[in-house]
Amino acid sequence: MADRVTVIGWDGSPLTAAARAALGAATLVAGAAHHLELPEVPAGAERIRLGSVALAARRVAGHRGTAVVLADGDPGFFGVVRTLRAPEFGLEVEVVPAVSSVAAAFARAGMPWDDAHVVVAHPRTLRRAVNVCRAHTKVAVLTSPGAGPAELGLLMEGVHRTFVICEELGTAREQVSVVTSDRAADHTWRDPNVVIVAGGQATTTSGGWIAGRDPAAGPRGWTLPADAYGGGLGEGEREPLRVSQLARLGPRLGDLVWDIGCGSGAFAVEAARAGAAVIAVDSDPRACARTDSTARRHGVQLQVVHGTAPQVLEDLPEPDVVRVGGGGAAVVLAVADRRPQRIVTHAATRDAAERIGRELTEHGYRVECALLQSVELDTKAWTETERSVAFLLSGVLPTRTI
Repeated sequence: MADRVTVIGWDGSPLTAAARAALGAATLVAGAAHHLELPEVPAGAERIRLGSVALAARRVAGHRGTAVVLADGDPGFFGVVRTLRAPEFGLEVEVVPAVSSVAAAFARAGMPWDDAHVVVAHPRTLRRAVNVCRAHTKVAVLTSPGAGPAELGLLMEGVHRTFVICEELGTAREQVSVVTSDRAADHTWRDPNVVIVAGGQATTTSGGWIAGRDPAAGPRGWTLPADAYGGGLGEGEREPLRVSQLARLGPRLGDLVWDIGCGSGAFAVEAARAGAAVIAVDSDPRACARTDSTARRHGVQLQVVHGTAPQVLEDLPEPDVVRVGGGGAAVVLAVADRRPQRIVTHAATRDAAERIGRELTEHGYRVECALLQSVELDTKAWTETERSVAFLLSGVLPTRTI
């Protein structure tokens, strides 16, 4: 095992005295090509060009001497420190940090970032990163080859955002560009880069106390009463059914939710309040307008699509979880063909519930059904004011991973 391992962050500024001292004593130096060209790297030190961090960590662990690992920005923030400290390598490291690329990007843009979400986009996580950008008004994306500004822009179709693209921060080739999301795919961008994705209806106020989204920004509760939506909710939107649907779907940050037959927008808004990206679909233009108005009133980001399911679903991006509020078995089956992890819907009769349940089972979903009965009481006289009954169906795809 190496006698000493120092991880040095580099942001383009002159190295600190501590970083120069560590490098001067190094017998092995690992880093990207531009790191290994730094004049402070000893001529006689073994050099490892970082490709696979895990492979480099094995080399460092097996080295007999003093090792230094160079990394861009703050190596403890989505950086190499996590891999080097993994139990399989047994490395204890000293860290000399630098300004993170995210902090540098927001500084170049002249923007505060305590209210921003930060995500890492690899080809395997790109879709989830895009969902965070859809759902929130300020997101920093640490990109990678195959998951850069162009790919982000293509997957943001239908949602307008501004991209601040910071290429090769801290180098002589640094460049900051501002483009709209629909134009990002028209350019070739240099790696590495950080993309600030901003836009939508901002809800952040001054005096925040937690980084990212303030969980107390909206009213308390998973679901809100009918009067929060102006009343007049449809049969499938009443609070007992909504809370059960939300519990079965469990929408969360990084998810894309389809709400088909969105009605007043009550379910769509509550899924968005949970941090998920939401596409709300309805064939009635009045329902679309009401959903858009409801989302604005509650300060959440939604994409509202006017069209008739299942045809309108063909061009939508892949969902993680879906609520089918209208359209019956034909829409449920079209949704099942897209293989979301979870689907919820409701039926008014047992025959309709059985049909949907059978079809979901044939599509490989594990199906549960519950008969929900809700009775509202006037607490002044303790008399019944309203009664509703519905079959709640949920399907879970066991083989789907997110």
